[in-house]
Amino acid sequence: MERKGRGAWRERWRWIASMVALILFWSRASAQIRYSITEEVKEGTVVGNIAKDLGLDKSTLKERGYRIVVGSTESFFQVNQNDGMLYVNRKIDREEVCERSRVCLINLKTVLENPLEIHYVAVEVLDVNDHSPRFSENESRLEISESALPGLRIQLQAANDPDVGQFSVQEYKLSHNDHFRLEVKDRGKDGKIPILSLLKPLDRETQKTHRLLLTAIDGGKPGRSGTAEIIADVLDVNDNMPVFTKDTYSVRLDENSPIGTTVIQVNATDLDEGSNGEIVYSFGNNVNSRIRQLFRVDPNTGEIIVQDLIDFEVEESYEIDIQASDKGPAPFKTDKCVFVNIVDLNDNAPEIEVTSFSRAIPEDSRPGTTVALISVNDKDSGLNGKVICSFNEDVPFTLSPSTQDNMYSLVTKIPLDREKQSVYDVTIVAKDAGVPSLSSEKAISIVLSDVNDNSPEFSLSPYTFYVTENNSPGASLFSVRAYDRDEGDNSCISYHILRDGSEDNKLSFSLNINPENGDILALKSFDFESLKTFQFQVVASDSGTPSLSSNVTVNVFILDQNDNAPVILYPVSANGSAEGVEEIPRNVNAGHLVTKVRAYDADIGYNGWLLFSLQEVTDHSLFALDRYTGQIRTLRSFTETDEAEHKLVILVKDNGNVSLSATATVIVKAVEPKEAFAASDVKSAAQDDEENNVTLYLIITLGSVSALFLISIIVLIVMQCSKPTDYSSKYLQDANYDGTLCHSIQYRSGDRRYMLVGPRMSIGSTIVPGSNGNTLVIPDRRRASGEIK
Repeated sequence: MERKGRGAWRERWRWIASMVALILFWSRASAQIRYSITEEVKEGTVVGNIAKDLGLDKSTLKERGYRIVVGSTESFFQVNQNDGMLYVNRKIDREEVCERSRVCLINLKTVLENPLEIHYVAVEVLDVNDHSPRFSENESRLEISESALPGLRIQLQAANDPDVGQFSVQEYKLSHNDHFRLEVKDRGKDGKIPILSLLKPLDRETQKTHRLLLTAIDGGKPGRSGTAEIIADVLDVNDNMPVFTKDTYSVRLDENSPIGTTVIQVNATDLDEGSNGEIVYSFGNNVNSRIRQLFRVDPNTGEIIVQDLIDFEVEESYEIDIQASDKGPAPFKTDKCVFVNIVDLNDNAPEIEVTSFSRAIPEDSRPGTTVALISVNDKDSGLNGKVICSFNEDVPFTLSPSTQDNMYSLVTKIPLDREKQSVYDVTIVAKDAGVPSLSSEKAISIVLSDVNDNSPEFSLSPYTFYVTENNSPGASLFSVRAYDRDEGDNSCISYHILRDGSEDNKLSFSLNINPENGDILALKSFDFESLKTFQFQVVASDSGTPSLSSNVTVNVFILDQNDNAPVILYPVSANGSAEGVEEIPRNVNAGHLVTKVRAYDADIGYNGWLLFSLQEVTDHSLFALDRYTGQIRTLRSFTETDEAEHKLVILVKDNGNVSLSATATVIVKAVEPKEAFAASDVKSAAQDDEENNVTLYLIITLGSVSALFLISIIVLIVMQCSKPTDYSSKYLQDANYDGTLCHSIQYRSGDRRYMLVGPRMSIGSTIVPGSNGNTLVIPDRRRASGEIK
């Protein structure tokens, strides 16, 4: 026996395991897991291993933010992200959650992110027999005429049991008596209705009142029960019952019908006369409080009238028991059921719910990236509940329908660019197919997060700066600026100078740059006489990952300062001093060229423009000095009273802001013509040699300067031809020498021409402010004619 019992027990467990496996297989196949629990279980009770049943990796649940989507039923359950188990969060009263529904399902939406997944879980709450049947009244009084015939059926007040299924009221029992028996009518969803049936005629004189005990029993094991006392009063002679004119009453009623609307009128007749034949209409004994709240019955006309809001979404139909009673001393009552079918109207706008939303997405997200999950619900039915979602503006997103009804995915449609638009305010419009159509809107803001997709851009390209020579080492000369259209670290810019070690870029080692603000400083002082222009490159890099960079060419022009004093080239004595002796015949006429003082200034422009003046002379009436050429000429002929030797001290100074100068001394001796001719031959030969040496020096100097300028012109031409810019430079040397060595440099920047001038300026030239008076703006000969003299 024991072995046989164990075998039966094993067979039972195998059957249970097979059924569980079948249920799990069916759940997975239907793409929805379904669990069952009984109501009133304790908090913390395990519902099921949801991670295992969905095939999810338990170690990733917390990282992917596995949770139940917030809703009206969310508080009943919770998901443990550590073990993937679904737990009961608080006690569940099935009668509170589902009222009288036969199947009580709690639907849950669970969401995982990265990537986004949504799963549906249904939890069926099973009923337990925790309520006893209960009558609304403990005592019910009936009035029955003594003339009532056997077979009289009286509908009694049914007992109410909140439990459903087998735990609801299953049977009624009536205490033993000789005149009545109990019948039970099954009304489907309304349960079983007890009906008191008369077995044999009543005799009021024998027994005026019959007391019966009605017991309602549910189907639990053990069963629960409730009782009510039925008091039947026997009345005298009213032997005709009211009869309704129709066998069935059915009507259609639009929801939201105005209060006071007549639904239908019922009519009953009674063959009796007088008060026994007058009919009064009322609700049947079994009409619940909800129907009594929505409708009322006119007791005189039998009209059923609306007295509260009728909502199709709450109840689609009503079965209303109407009772017709006469006014006899012992009224006869007849019940008739009226079927009221509610017609749905489009009175509910769609409801939009954002179940999952990524508020910020990278701007480089590919088209088709999911931004949010949208759930749409319309309480109406049929076409009134069919919803279409769209946007009310042109946005780079689209709504993709899901496999679930009224579920949409908001996805990107085209590539996005944060620098063009960083935030999109999207309005989702849900519109049903009813007539007239109803719609609702939901606004969400989608933020684009930055990625490093923009290189730094310089405000100018190339840069051109002018630096005065003799600058202070370590002082800031100028600065370059770049900006980045990205944000955050992607737009944080650092600067450095490109140093490649090439010969053209060797001067970059003489510069330094502030990596934060682009300020450039020189590590040494520049000398215009040895360096007139150079260029280098600055690189701007952002702090993004990976870092992006761009570079710019910086052209630097050195401006001259008056830092060189004039140098006397002639006269020069053997010991190197600026002294000389000139002998002229006494018979020379006025205007005779005595000699010419020659000088040189290494500076250019006004700084190299030399002027000559007589600082000291023995006779102002005899000699004159040309202030521009340095020529000394006689103003008149010599007389016998004039001295034979004259000393002239010539001051040579430049035109700088702070003028520099040098002096030369010329001794003029007036001799007799024969002596002058003899001396002139010797002196002419020596002077020729000296002038030849001076000319050689001048040629070497001018050749060096010309070669330097020519190289600069070639470099600048090559540089400008390789860059698409309006910038160009051209250097021209004016080698016109009329006794004073000076420089004239012309160059172009954009549509303006500049010249560093010597002793003479062209008419119409203007001095550029801040150029130490050395730079002139020359009218463009393409637009106006001019001459530089």
